[in-house]
Amino acid sequence: MKQGLLIVLEGPDGAGKTTVGKHLATTLRAAGRDCVEVSFPGTQVGTLGRLVYDLHHDRSRLGIANMSALALQTLHVAAHVDALETTIRPAYDRGGIVILDRYWWSTWVYGIAQRIPKKALRALVDYEERVWGALLPDHIFLFARAGVSVALAEEYDRLATQQPARTRRLRNDRSVLDAVETILSTIDPGTVTLSRSVNQLSLALSRAGGCGGVAPHVFTSLAPAKPSVVYDTYWRFAFERQEVFYRRLEGKEPPWTDDEILLRHKFTNAYRASDRVSQYLIRNVIYGHGAAEPREEFFRTLLFKLFNKIETWDYLVGELGEVSLETFSFARFDRVLSRAMSQGRRIYSGAYIMPSGSTVFGYSKKHQTHLKLLERMIEDRVPERLCESRSLREAFSLLREVPTFGDFLAYQYVIDLNYSRMLSFDEMEFIVPGPGARDGIRKCFADFGGLSEADLIRLVTDRQEVEFERLGLPFRNLWGRRLQLIDCQNLFCEVDKYARVRHPEVAGLSGRSRIKQVFEASSDRLSVWYPPKWGLNEIIAARVAAVPGEASTAPMWME
Repeated sequence: MKQGLLIVLEGPDGAGKTTVGKHLATTLRAAGRDCVEVSFPGTQVGTLGRLVYDLHHDRSRLGIANMSALALQTLHVAAHVDALETTIRPAYDRGGIVILDRYWWSTWVYGIAQRIPKKALRALVDYEERVWGALLPDHIFLFARAGVSVALAEEYDRLATQQPARTRRLRNDRSVLDAVETILSTIDPGTVTLSRSVNQLSLALSRAGGCGGVAPHVFTSLAPAKPSVVYDTYWRFAFERQEVFYRRLEGKEPPWTDDEILLRHKFTNAYRASDRVSQYLIRNVIYGHGAAEPREEFFRTLLFKLFNKIETWDYLVGELGEVSLETFSFARFDRVLSRAMSQGRRIYSGAYIMPSGSTVFGYSKKHQTHLKLLERMIEDRVPERLCESRSLREAFSLLREVPTFGDFLAYQYVIDLNYSRMLSFDEMEFIVPGPGARDGIRKCFADFGGLSEADLIRLVTDRQEVEFERLGLPFRNLWGRRLQLIDCQNLFCEVDKYARVRHPEVAGLSGRSRIKQVFEASSDRLSVWYPPKWGLNEIIAARVAAVPGEASTAPMWME
């Protein structure tokens, strides 16, 4: 006999399920409901789900180099079954409300995305459905949001059409409270009014520093990690840096901020793809060559990124006329770059420390090693093998095998290639923290609580809406695209630098105390263009067209 209530929140990574689920549970508990939150595969320390979560996001830490996508999805199903038997069914049987973040639908959708054979995937799903038995969701809320994977969303939609009575599509492009109230109006209308008062009170208490002298547990859901004073600075920096971006884009005159540190020093954008070098790569290098086959896109992208300097690319184009795989010759490119160095030109960016790799091929000059590496990768069919990858992790592992490419460089390069047409993976799949990010994480958290640096990056990425709202910061995201793991990783790196001035008393790992790069305002009008598969360029163009004759001044990019 039915006793409890099972509510499922489903949808692609980045759609906001976890944040909404936490606020939903807060409201229901405030109304006196017995409410249990469960996520698949799970993050609670000491559970099978947490072990599978770690395998999925940072398996190298567990000593596992490679794992097949089918094996990983099988472990996901095992974690689902364990949570069902130990947590979900007992709570449901006693009459509780279970809020489940993901269902077996994700096993199918992400299995399809990873190109697992459908016959094997169907067998996994059939087994899980048999274990669930008669326990079916009362409500499935299918989340959607601009900027998340279109391919994943379409696969979820196909599943939703099979259970129309239970499923409601939820467009999560407004506030967290709007989403919570939409769900409550369906499952428990009596708590809709309570939702806004409970959550607004929670936010007000956190901003005020407590009520009646008792400090609220602002960071409870960050546990077991313990944030430092720099943690709030992380969000304030992200907000203000994004505001500078939009003010420039709206054609406003400098200064674009009253933050003295941002006025004096140079920092990258909140979104990696909005940076000058990334914009040049996307617009001029990847998509500026017409329709290109994967080998050509790989060659141009890696050639640019090995030096990561716009001036070096422009110099090559100026000297060679066309930079393409067809015109590539080790000797010819070597002569041009050697001449540039003899003229006193710096051909490498200072953003990454590029290893010389002199022992790999025996060349005395670093650029010769990198040209030979690129030549060798083409010969070894690396572009073709990347196109056969079933996940971002698999593509990363392939690049990780290249001599001199460590974890950090391989991850940066796979993100760059993922901007192109040859790859189309979810940036939320996993993250590799870089040296600067590790420094920033150390400053933001006084105690990791046993979590890894990758865990902490994912944690802040998942919580972004909650934290911006808590601090009263109306963050304008990238036309509906949330900050991704790579963006939050970069923000940790930038906050490491920012905190050297704002919080000089908080030590990091490197011991650096100064910010080297000085900011110089540019009079050039800022324009942006993103990978077409993100669907942002049409939004930007539509907003420009909506205000004819005012493109230089109207705040048409406001959310």
